[in-house]
Amino acid sequence: MSSPTAQPTPKKYILVTGGVISGIGKGVIASSTGLLLRTMGLRVTAIKIDPYLNIDAGTMSPLDHGEVFVLDDGGEVDLDLGNYERFLDVTLSRENNITTGKIYRDVIERERKGDYLGKTVQVVPHITDAIQDWVERVAKIPVDDSGLEPDVCIVEMGGTVGDIESAPFIEAMRQFQFRVGHENFCLIHVSMVPIVGSVGEQKTKPTQASVRDLRGLGLTPDLIACRSSAPLEASVAQKISMFCHVPSTNVLAVHDCPSVYHVPLLLHEQQLLTTISKRLNLAPRETQASVSLFSKWKQLCQRLERLHDVVKIVLVGKYTYLHDSYISVVKSLEHASLSCNRKLKLEWVEATDLEPEMQSTDALKYHDAWKSVCSANGILIPGGFGVRGTEGMILAAKHARENKIPYLGICLGFQIAVIEFARNVVGLEGANSTELDADTKHDVVIFMPEISKTHVGGTMRLGSKNTLFGAGSEGSIIRRLYGGKPSVDERHRHRYEVNPKYVDQLEASGMKFIGRDEKEERMIILERDMKDHPYFVAVQFHPEYKTKPLKPIPTFLGFILAASGLLPEYLDSLDPKTQQAKSNLGRYASFDGEAPSELLSAMNIKVEEASGIKMVLNAKK
Repeated sequence: MSSPTAQPTPKKYILVTGGVISGIGKGVIASSTGLLLRTMGLRVTAIKIDPYLNIDAGTMSPLDHGEVFVLDDGGEVDLDLGNYERFLDVTLSRENNITTGKIYRDVIERERKGDYLGKTVQVVPHITDAIQDWVERVAKIPVDDSGLEPDVCIVEMGGTVGDIESAPFIEAMRQFQFRVGHENFCLIHVSMVPIVGSVGEQKTKPTQASVRDLRGLGLTPDLIACRSSAPLEASVAQKISMFCHVPSTNVLAVHDCPSVYHVPLLLHEQQLLTTISKRLNLAPRETQASVSLFSKWKQLCQRLERLHDVVKIVLVGKYTYLHDSYISVVKSLEHASLSCNRKLKLEWVEATDLEPEMQSTDALKYHDAWKSVCSANGILIPGGFGVRGTEGMILAAKHARENKIPYLGICLGFQIAVIEFARNVVGLEGANSTELDADTKHDVVIFMPEISKTHVGGTMRLGSKNTLFGAGSEGSIIRRLYGGKPSVDERHRHRYEVNPKYVDQLEASGMKFIGRDEKEERMIILERDMKDHPYFVAVQFHPEYKTKPLKPIPTFLGFILAASGLLPEYLDSLDPKTQQAKSNLGRYASFDGEAPSELLSAMNIKVEEASGIKMVLNAKK
């Protein structure tokens, strides 16, 4: 008699919806929930539903929708997928972002092929079925190093319950709960509890109305996450429990925290894992790695609260009025600063405020902007498109180069560094990019020949690309920071490149292009020699897309080290001659442990400097 075959464990789904207002923090709560599930040893994936008609986020202005996040496969997606990758330490694909445009495109293409066999194509069942099929298909795709199917799929519903554009998705999820089974479907509803009046009374009516709308659409929340500026009062939680038909233990108080990294700890304190495990019948598969993950995360938050030494970074950008436009850059700076045991002080400078015209238009803005730039420990110029503000960026890059202030340029910031150097060092008067001046005499940055000039959506050089370090680059700062690898894979998003015909002139004047594309034709990484500048580095790719709280990106790590005055010591520690140092670097051995004395000795670092570098010593396990 043969033994019975073990039945596969059914996949679990957690839907996160939002009410009252948009931008309430659904993405952070979804990511935090996934992180806690990972501490149980479970494999977690995530899907973001965006109800807009765009195929993807690629053509949206950062000032309208925040950062466009780029994935390994070139998908241009909502910034929440960046949160998922950072918190869950996974690699997602464009399929993990569903939009109304994608769903309708697929359904219409199927109708044109005749797949519906002459039936009238309608929102129900054809659109709703397409949504459910998409979610079920993507939930099976491996997203971590294990190569195995995820155990849990978290689905975040963009927008607010009751929005017209999200109606087909809400209906699809109403049907989906029966398709997968009640025991495999859990709903977390995120709502607002505003504080009004001089006495600061917390009001529950908006949450009650939001839950009523949700229940009217056929979905009943299992947990309600109440966002508020202050901790939720017990009587208020009890009231929400009573009027929204959920147990009091399932009302989560999510008040404002010192950082988003504290949210998983806040949810853990309120027994979120216990509640979800019971609701979905989840069995933990704890390993040493999963257990240590929670410990490391807790220590990370403790470290954030104890930082004292400040590093001041000025970000000179085009979209600084909406900080979410650069959210991955900000997170990269935070992660690198934390690893260097430094408290990040980030100042935002709108690039146009640095331009001479601003002095006559608004002298106060002009002087405040330059005051920030001149007092910075480091200057960063991120990506962007269009001519607005670029002359201000060029002036900031010039100031950083001439005054030996650590500089990091990303994408447009890379091209700005080339333009500034060509004008003021090589002597190419009026040098520019053809994006900024089509008639420039010296087109040091040009449109890439393979890129479409008629379509803008999804036509850039996108996704993970390999960059080769050139011969003789072994001693360069960036290559050493990347561990001496012959090549690196980073994500790109650009249409313009350095004009190859000017490369020899630029390099003859002291600019080193140490990284190039696979054909060694396209310039990707530049830097100045350390004897000329403490840290002048620019990259055509976007390193910020791959940052993780426990794994700072080398480009940003070097930038913060230089801005903190720690880079020379750190680079010395990478010398193969100091084997003890090399064996101890790059590990989160302990967040609260001191650097080993023998390591400090090998690096020739004084004891009083050790506290400034010990987090670098424990950087990535």
